[in-house]
Amino acid sequence: MTGAQGPLAGIRIIEVSSFVAVPLAGMTLAQLGAEVIRVDPVGGAADYRRWPVTDDGESIYWAGLNKGKRSVAVDMRAPDGQELIRRLIAEAGVLITNVAGRAWHSYDELVALRPDLIHVEISGRADGSTGVDYTVNAAVGFPLVTGPVNLATPVNHVLPAWDVACGLYAALAVVTAVRQREATGTGARIAIPLENVALATAGNLGFLTEAMLGGAERQRIGNALYGQYGQNFTSSDGAVFMLVALTGRHFRDLTELTGTTKAVAALGEALGADFTDEGQRYTHRDALTGLFTLWFAERNAHDITAALSQTSVLWERYRSFAEVAADERVTANPLFTTLDQPRVGTYLAPGLPICIDGGYPAAAPAPALGEDTAAVLVRLGLSSAEIEQLTGAGTVA
Repeated sequence: MTGAQGPLAGIRIIEVSSFVAVPLAGMTLAQLGAEVIRVDPVGGAADYRRWPVTDDGESIYWAGLNKGKRSVAVDMRAPDGQELIRRLIAEAGVLITNVAGRAWHSYDELVALRPDLIHVEISGRADGSTGVDYTVNAAVGFPLVTGPVNLATPVNHVLPAWDVACGLYAALAVVTAVRQREATGTGARIAIPLENVALATAGNLGFLTEAMLGGAERQRIGNALYGQYGQNFTSSDGAVFMLVALTGRHFRDLTELTGTTKAVAALGEALGADFTDEGQRYTHRDALTGLFTLWFAERNAHDITAALSQTSVLWERYRSFAEVAADERVTANPLFTTLDQPRVGTYLAPGLPICIDGGYPAAAPAPALGEDTAAVLVRLGLSSAEIEQLTGAGTVA
């Protein structure tokens, strides 16, 4: 399914952005069929050279988050450049941005040009102050419960979870606002503070509610699974497996697999614990892990994999990114298609991870910075001479 055939075909979106959240939102909307035009300053925004990069310094990161978009490069500091962008936004009718605090592309300024404007702005915090995923994460509690037991320092997770969630919220907001505009003819002013996404998630998952209701301070538990039984185990040849037993059946299969059914029953009797209860399995997780560990330590990864595959236990072996990239779950997955990305190389790139009518919208190359500038400006009614004049003045590139 190509962009022109996607469910959002016919919708045009201007993106003024940097880094993760809004670029992810724009790419998601493009993969659903919208025409997304990313507008950058001449020379690129702050994320244009962000790592990882190729040996030639081309950003793999930038290419990965801008697939399928069109690119316009404009001098955003010049009044003429700002006016061009305002005209683009008014013509498209939808703006997504995380470049906050710019009066010239604020909702109040733009709605005068386009009364049914959909204006989606991601900010750091609701009070207007700045914040990024890594600072927001530090402020909402997760680093203090992440990492090994008894560690005294915070641990940041590598995944920019709040940026990802925020970007998907932004894409959802656009689709919802477009639906509303089609039904009522009205636009929308939408604000999504990154910190609020993190706070809402912490509340929805019970972390904040637990504290509000006077629960015990949440502690680090390493790779254990809070409230359930889950733990990692190491094979005789050094492979590490993560196991999760969410149900009674999972737990019974785990004890049968490891030959510890009688030992677990005896442990329960000695502790006065009922291991049919998931909370009891969590409370006594260390004692249970001690019973299971020997079985894993005596077997190699191949034998453990074969044995676990015959049970209902939820499990997976820890893998590096290199291992995942070479695994058939990538190489034989229709989500991934061969992409010839100019300036970066040829590789398997993921499309939209939503199967629609039996197929995945395939990845399209990210544009070169500014490669669509002339074509987009022509649509605004500018002549070739006018575009050449703007180019010569450095207003566009």
